[in-house]
Amino acid sequence: MFDPFIDAWQLRHLVMKGELRPREVAEFYLARIERLNPELGAYMTVTADRALADAARLETLRTDAASMRLYGVAYSLKDLTPTAGIRTTLGSHNYADSLPPQDAVIARRLRNAGGILLGKTTTPEFGGRPTTEGGLCPTARNPWNREYNAGGSSGGAASAVAAGLGPLAEGSDGGGSIRGPASNCGVVGLKPSRGRITYAPHRGEAWGGYATRGPIARSVRDVAMMLDAIAGPATGDPYWAPPPSRPFEEAVQVAPRNLKLASIATSKLGDVDPEVAAAFDLACATMREMGHRIEPIDLDPGAMLIGCTRILICVGIAAIPVTSPDLIDPVVREMYECGRKVSGADYVNLLATMHNIARTIVERLEPYDALLTPTMTRPAMRNGSFPTKPESYLDELWTWIAFEYPFNATGQPAMTIPAGFTRAGLPIGLQIVGRPNGEFDLFALAATFEAARPWSHLRPSLQGD
Repeated sequence: MFDPFIDAWQLRHLVMKGELRPREVAEFYLARIERLNPELGAYMTVTADRALADAARLETLRTDAASMRLYGVAYSLKDLTPTAGIRTTLGSHNYADSLPPQDAVIARRLRNAGGILLGKTTTPEFGGRPTTEGGLCPTARNPWNREYNAGGSSGGAASAVAAGLGPLAEGSDGGGSIRGPASNCGVVGLKPSRGRITYAPHRGEAWGGYATRGPIARSVRDVAMMLDAIAGPATGDPYWAPPPSRPFEEAVQVAPRNLKLASIATSKLGDVDPEVAAAFDLACATMREMGHRIEPIDLDPGAMLIGCTRILICVGIAAIPVTSPDLIDPVVREMYECGRKVSGADYVNLLATMHNIARTIVERLEPYDALLTPTMTRPAMRNGSFPTKPESYLDELWTWIAFEYPFNATGQPAMTIPAGFTRAGLPIGLQIVGRPNGEFDLFALAATFEAARPWSHLRPSLQGD
């Protein structure tokens, strides 16, 4: 009927022209999920009835279609995001049958924008792993090689987009949980600025301000399009990111020139895989060919923040109410038990320390238009290989996400875009970190890189496709 890897903006265009009906979009992706998801483990819950109901509703709202940014576009929500009357498990046996009484604001915004909800994507328990496995969820397999993991904690979301099981996916990122899976699966993922997307009505912030929700898609334009649909604070939010002067999607039409870019290629927290390093060098060379100047800087934000981040994220995990701690995945339980030992006073002092270090990092980056780093220190890992044992988790975790979590602390927007493959065919990502509240300029730079190094024609080989 249509290419399952079609960009969301192109899909909307076909629906708007009447060449596709919303019901046809829903039925097409539901059939594809039914066929491919058992092998991939991307979806925890498929909402077929809701998808068909969304499509039927849209067909009665044809006259309002132009005002809906996502009219007729299929999407998924991560299984950490509350949905009224739809099972939301948090990847946990403690929440296996949880039915939230109301939607998260972001869920309402996606519906009101004309989207078609396909289901809830898999996540490790409480979003506490950089791989999607363990706990209640099935293993989210990497579409490029099913022996490897999609990453975490938005692994199901990234796997679904990479496999053509829906063009748009919502994820969340408290230390790399959007960017890591997107990098592993060869798609685009954005951790927006702090305060860009609300956590209402269930909370004001998550993990001491480290975590945010954000979009995953196959193109920079689609990520911008989705952000336009979901961005903005709710009344009373503790943080507000200032709105852009024009839609984010318009940034893809801007070609920035002669930018001054910083680069960080190493961290004391862990060695960078040689193939990742080579892909990063090639990406930097492409940026230089585009006319930008790159200056390596002597800065290791991961090492600067590790002491407070390790504890603050553990407290975020420990704050989730559970009735049976013994049912928690042993790996995530390491974080849960660590967080339960922290006093309120120690938590407040660590949060202040984090903010002060984050200020120092932002000040150091202020002279630059953006920062370039590898997204991950290594490509995707084999299923079941990380950590080597549960009690090693809090030592091994940071070696893999050393380039990601610092920008959860600073609150800067950070995006991963495809930048190559390993010899084994696993994707490698390039991270671009923008100025505070600088998503528009970040989209513009990423879109020009995408044009210089196109990847839309690259697709995983899937059995039954």
